[in-house]
Amino acid sequence: MNDQTRPSSRSGGRAARRAARASALPDHLRPVRPGMEGGALKPLTQDGVESIHRAALDALEQIGLADAPPSGIDYLTKAGCILGDDGRLRFPRALVEDTLAIANRAVTLCSRDGKTDLDLSGSRVHYGTAGAAVHMVDVHGREYRDSTVQDLHDAARICDQLDNIHFVQRPMVCRDIVDNREMDLNTIYACCSGTFKHIGTSFTDPDYVAPALEMLHMIAGGEDKWRERPFVSNTNCFVVPPMKFATESCEVMERCIEGGMPVLLLSAGMAGATAPSTVAGAIVQAVAECLAGLVYVNAVRPGHPAIFGTWPFGLDLRTGAMSIGSGEQALLSSGCAQMHQFYGLPGGAAAGGSDSKLPDMQAGWEQMCSNVMAGLSGLNMVYEAAGMHASLLGFCHESLILGDDLIGQALRCVRGIEVTEETLALDQIAEVCLSGTGHYLGTGQTLERMQADYVYPTLGDRTSPKEWAELGKPDLLDKATERKEMMLAQPSQAHWDPVLDMALRERFNIHLPA
Repeated sequence: MNDQTRPSSRSGGRAARRAARASALPDHLRPVRPGMEGGALKPLTQDGVESIHRAALDALEQIGLADAPPSGIDYLTKAGCILGDDGRLRFPRALVEDTLAIANRAVTLCSRDGKTDLDLSGSRVHYGTAGAAVHMVDVHGREYRDSTVQDLHDAARICDQLDNIHFVQRPMVCRDIVDNREMDLNTIYACCSGTFKHIGTSFTDPDYVAPALEMLHMIAGGEDKWRERPFVSNTNCFVVPPMKFATESCEVMERCIEGGMPVLLLSAGMAGATAPSTVAGAIVQAVAECLAGLVYVNAVRPGHPAIFGTWPFGLDLRTGAMSIGSGEQALLSSGCAQMHQFYGLPGGAAAGGSDSKLPDMQAGWEQMCSNVMAGLSGLNMVYEAAGMHASLLGFCHESLILGDDLIGQALRCVRGIEVTEETLALDQIAEVCLSGTGHYLGTGQTLERMQADYVYPTLGDRTSPKEWAELGKPDLLDKATERKEMMLAQPSQAHWDPVLDMALRERFNIHLPA
């Protein structure tokens, strides 16, 4: 339970209460905040959780994974894996259990300024962006165009100003940079210069990790400072489902581990295509693959920070298209959250994406369904929680801003219902009914709890039809665009000083204008 009860302050008069409401609430009294504890929703029974665990161990021991790089085979066989004549590495149960015993459970993802660090212990919930969209959504032209490095930088700048977006995993690909090395390096530059929040990124080649680390050392002020507080993690698709290692990605992972970068172990099977079509079967395979990844990480460096990234996706079996906005997707991600808690490991999954091409009613119901279920299930890292459309093909700045409102409501659901002597409000009922006005409007208790208990949307419209008409019938997308332009009109607060920027531009080919 997230205890948000604030001290009672019935004295001081109406003026004092108004002054208190006008001032910013301290973080611990905000109605919602990063890291609120979920876990009330348990879509799997305890027997179901244990059955999935046993099936995953059976899959690792009997089927194993193929296509590990030579370095990975060396690490894993030394750790206790068995290399078969068929080239598959099999994982004895005892090895997996021993790894679970030493795995790092106290993972904190650092922000660059130390103000928005993410504690991934227990069932603490954090929402953020993710993905590799190749298009930007133009909501007013109702068109899609290639995404650019400027779009990525702008997304990071917007995220930095949104309270309910807690981290920024790269949500789109810089299609205007054709060289993969330059794209990877510019991705880091564009994100880091746009936000202080924790950033996730990926690499297309193992050789690109070293220059990326050099850039991060420069931004951090030295390798020692980087290793003390790594503010960028590696999103690593280390497997190609079903049950095969992604050879180059594994080599990337090894180098990131050596460089002190936290790793997201991302298994992204698609139910009915690259994973079993059943919800339970897709979770079994994702858990098995991520357990293999956990053994791999700890074979390279015991206790290295890793996120258990079970990301099974749904499939529309009528068309073969991804159905990230489906109820099945919500069940997949919330079931995975329950498995993370079974292991006591920091974990993440995808929720909040939409199959709709625009931020419309379909997008709203799809995004809220999986975001709420993921949060209630206690998913530590809810990836792709805002801005993602067209089954991960399109990203939208306006939708990102609207998603901040949506996630605020989802977090209020995560917070739950506090039951205390004060919140039971028996004294208020007696006072209002026996000697008061017969209603609770304007009472001290109601005014005191307004800010601490209620989440008010920034852009969501709660006016009456008459007021709405008097205001010119404002459109939600127009309001989101207006707020986007206002946000982007201000200089990035996360950008570093000109001397460092010049040094970075002299060392790397930075595509963003100075």
